[in-house]
Formats: sequence, structure tokens, C-alpha cells
Amino acid sequence: MVAGARYSPEAEIVPTVALPPTMPLTCQVTAVFDPALSTVAVKAWVPVAASTIALLGETDTAIGGVMVTPAKPVLVASATDTAFTDTVDDDGTLTGAVYAPALEMVPTVALPPGMPLTAQLTAVVGVLVTIAPESIDGAFATGLADARPDLHDWVITGDGDALSIGGNHLLHALRRNVNVTIILFNNQIYGLTKGQYSPTSETGKVTKSTPFGSLDYPYNPVSLALGAEASFVARTHDMDRKHMTEIFRRAYAHKGASIVEVYQNCNVFNDGAFETILAKDSRPTMLVPLEHGKRVRFGPDGEKGVIIDSNGSAVIVEVSEVGEERLLVHDESRRDPSLAFALSRLANGPYSPTPVGVFRAVDRADYGSLVQDQLLAASARKGPGDLTNLLHSGTTWTVE
Repeated sequence: MVAGARYSPEAEIVPTVALPPTMPLTCQVTAVFDPALSTVAVKAWVPVAASTIALLGETDTAIGGVMVTPAKPVLVASATDTAFTDTVDDDGTLTGAVYAPALEMVPTVALPPGMPLTAQLTAVVGVLVTIAPESIDGAFATGLADARPDLHDWVITGDGDALSIGGNHLLHALRRNVNVTIILFNNQIYGLTKGQYSPTSETGKVTKSTPFGSLDYPYNPVSLALGAEASFVARTHDMDRKHMTEIFRRAYAHKGASIVEVYQNCNVFNDGAFETILAKDSRPTMLVPLEHGKRVRFGPDGEKGVIIDSNGSAVIVEVSEVGEERLLVHDESRRDPSLAFALSRLANGPYSPTPVGVFRAVDRADYGSLVQDQLLAASARKGPGDLTNLLHSGTTWTVE
């Protein structure tokens, strides 16, 4: 992820360079740009960290950590040209570029000219994400998903943004089944605003805004999403790259609203918040993997499992005491979200055995498709709309 980018609607765009497919996946590129010929020649490249890769598109003019202005043009990534840089020197040399031949590029969206120069941009390699002021990313994403169904719309958010000041937008995006992928990084603290307590902070949490301890009862984001009947709900964590990648891939492939809660350690303001369940030696006994069609069991030797008791609650048991046949078989495609909800309540926080994986994945018509169908039906019935006639119809008045 590349965060903290800056946006300028007037930045000059220069051609991209097609680099050889045999180059390393990530490398530093030095190239020469000839404005007269609109071509770029590669001079040299050296390996760099993958985290320096940023995404740009045909009309987007921002890159992580760089102020883009007309005096500092940027390279724009396309489906075949995958070299990125933030500046062109006086002699035509492009420096600081990063190349990744395996990146999947997607269409970009023209950003509104009125957006402040320092508007926040969060970008994920290979995809376009929603760009919006804090707390209204859900509303922004809903409009973008409906207006541009050709885009893959991602919302990168946190526990404070999504569950507090933007909580209503999150709920409605989920219940409407808007075609967005929401990645909710939960570190149980307001990290970017310097350590205030958040809606997922534990009761009693002492922070700058709760010097005597928080009195709030924390949200369970997965339970909240399931209560809104989100069609795809999952949880992963930042200590298992393979698991996280697979969950992200599934969320991306899902048609409709998908939300993934990521347990993410904030080593500045809330270090060790998930240590109880995510310490290397603790994971076998504290993480409960959910796999579709398989019985829910965990432990170093699979000695523990989960059953649904007579009250409908998920309960942890010793397999040897109840028998294999009593264990719950996980069904992520179940229309009724009650069993998934019961699993989400297995732990009240990251302090006891906690389910990870996909809780729910069901097919349901996405909101954008329903909107488009409704518009087409209306057009077929009444003919194409005319905005000018609409604005001058009904009651109008003149201000002199």
C-alpha cells in the first residue's frame, strides 16, 4: 500500500516506457525521455523494495509521498507500460521509477478538479481505490461503484474511520450490497490522529482522549457486517501474508459488498494489541481457521473444535469429549447469517480463540446492477432523459 500521496489535476503527463519482460519484478529504473520523439530509453535499473511501487493511471496524477505539480511530471501506467516515476530532470532523465511486469492495471477515474492539492490518496498496487476525505469514503465509493461499474473500487479504511465517523456509510454500503471491496485495518486505536481510543478499543483503554480509561463497549466489526447482512465477510491478520493475500483475492473476486477485517498491529500507539493471539507460539491454539465444507477445529493437533449448543451459541469443546460428528461444518454460502454471526461471537476480542477466514460469501444482486437495470427500464418506458428540460420543468423562479 502506498499512502499519503498528493493530487494535482493539472500535472503534465509524459509517455510511459515499455521495459523488457525479463527484468526483475521490482527494480529502480533510470531512463531518458526525449520530448521531441515522445519516447523513453532505459539506461539502467537496480533492485528495490516492492513497497516503493505506486499506481498511476491515464488521468490520475498522484504518487505516494510525492507532491505532483506541472513542474514535476509523472509517468502514467497503462496495460502494457509499467514503469513509474515522479520527475523528469532537466536533461530528460527519469529517475526513481519502479517497474513491475506482473501488475494488473485497471481503468482509472478522472479526479475532480476542485479537490484540494493535498487531498489524501491511498493506493494499492495494481488496483484503483476510492479517494475521498476522511469519513465519507463509503459514500464516495457507493457513487463511484454505481457510476463506473467497469472499475474495481476498493475502500482502504480503519477502525476509527469506518466504525465511528463513517459508520453509517459503511452500514448502508454493506446492506445495499454496493460492489466495493472494503479493507478495514483494525488496530484498536486512532493511529493517524496520534493515539485516541477507537470504537474497537477495549473497555478501560487509557489514551489521550480517555485518560481515566474508556467506558465504551467495543464493536466487533465482523458481527457488525454480518448484522448488516453483508454478502462477503472475512477476517485475516498482518502476520500471515499467504492467508491475507488469499482473503484479499477472494474479496476482490466477489460481486457485491465485500469487507475484510485485518488485525493490524500499530507499533507506535498500540503495540502488542494482538500479541495474545498472534504471537508465533500462540497462533495454533488461538486462531480458529474457517474453511468452507470442513469441520471447525483447531489446536496443534486439531484437538479442539467448535459446536453449536442448544441455545444457538458457538462453543469451544475438546474433540475427544464430544466426537468428530458433533463439530460444526462451516458453510460460508449459507443464506441465513445466524451461524456465521454465532462464530463471530466466539471471541469478544483478540484475547481468546478467534476465528479467521471467510465467515460469509453469498450471491446477491449488487446495488449498481440494480440501479443500471432500473435506469434502462425507465429509459425504455419514457425515452432518454434530458437534463436541461428537467431543470426547467415544474416550479422555477428567477433571481434578479
